[in-house]
Amino acid sequence: MKIISKVTVLVFCLCAYLTFSSSAAAKIYIDIDAPSFQQFPIAICDLQPPTASTEKTTESGIAMADEIKNYLSMTGIFNILNKKSFLEDKDLSMVAAAENIYFPNWAMIGADYLLRGNITKINNEIFVESRLYDVTRGELLFSKKYNSKNNELKKVARMVASDILFTLTGDEGEFNTKIAFVSKNKSDADICTINYDGSEIKNVTNHKSIVIGPRWSPDGRYLAFTSYRDGRPEIYVRDLRNGNDKKMASFEGLNLCGSFSPDGNKLLLTLSKDGNEEIYILEIDTMKLKRISHNYSIDVSPTWSPDGGKIAFVSNRSGSPQIFIMDVDGNNTKRITFEGNYNTSPSWSPRGGRIAYEGLVNGKFQIFSIDEEGNNLLQLTFDNAKNEYPSWSPSGRQIAYSSKINSKNKICIMNANGLNIRVLIERANSSLMPSWSPRFK
Repeated sequence: MKIISKVTVLVFCLCAYLTFSSSAAAKIYIDIDAPSFQQFPIAICDLQPPTASTEKTTESGIAMADEIKNYLSMTGIFNILNKKSFLEDKDLSMVAAAENIYFPNWAMIGADYLLRGNITKINNEIFVESRLYDVTRGELLFSKKYNSKNNELKKVARMVASDILFTLTGDEGEFNTKIAFVSKNKSDADICTINYDGSEIKNVTNHKSIVIGPRWSPDGRYLAFTSYRDGRPEIYVRDLRNGNDKKMASFEGLNLCGSFSPDGNKLLLTLSKDGNEEIYILEIDTMKLKRISHNYSIDVSPTWSPDGGKIAFVSNRSGSPQIFIMDVDGNNTKRITFEGNYNTSPSWSPRGGRIAYEGLVNGKFQIFSIDEEGNNLLQLTFDNAKNEYPSWSPSGRQIAYSSKINSKNKICIMNANGLNIRVLIERANSSLMPSWSPRFK
């Protein structure tokens, strides 16, 4: 039955020295949550050697600019202007101060923001300076310096992109996150992780069995999941630092994993040990178990609200699978989905306010979101694929989900409004049940 089936740290060798202008520290420049939000045009110049340098340094400056553009494009909030439209002199190496820039030239091509910078290679290190300008005001928003190993150009580009995003929006973005997912090959499955930019796919488990429902702990150190490794569904928590698995629940019947509490001390479970599927809270340190749902219907797929006060879950108590909310003690249960006769896999936005889920439409699952009161329903996907298992990014501004059409299995990312869909991974093996990590430092 489908309702039952749904239930590292990146260390940069990077040193950044930074100085903010007073205006950058005082305000957010882009309100990307405003209803009238449109993509903001930004011009990104190739980074230049500060003096006459080798061809390799110039090539690195072009590559660095391209990587910064790539990361900013992933956010879906920037319109990256084509450098062929730039009007200023191509030799930008000596430009370092706002008063040396003729901002009307940049405004003429439609830029609201401008990034310039320098790059230098010394032995096995690269040194980068980036400067972000507000074209409309003619102001320097920040000037920052970075140094890193010669082969870590992408890491520096990711840092620059994060600094741009933070300066303009007040949020550092998802660049330093991972997405865990289930990789299935015929009858075997295990959990893998992949970086936000689609790089570094890594196997996390080696159970070679049915494995479902990965869930990150709030600090990113642990993954909880359900595995049939020993012949029946049991709940494990894996320590990603040492690779050790700890069995958390092995009762008779179903043991299905839910999400961690916001403080990381508790884990939501679905257990059938008392006769039917009910929701429990497990205290991780003490292994104390508390049942919080009491209904003769099926209750599964629990997920915590970001403030830890409520739980969203799926129940068929109304006749078909629907999304419900209850207090953390099991009281004040309320149904919030009424459109469609099959809604499941709830995921609560880290910002609060909205819950994403999958709903059946004309025989295909699509991704929806709805507010906590059951209002303002939005359908986010509309294609002919089977779109399932939504998982919010740490900022609450993007959603990962699995998508399958014919033999193509993909993990995709879209903005919370359904726009800017990006394929994170596509492979012959089934890739499903994505779970977005917290930000790594």
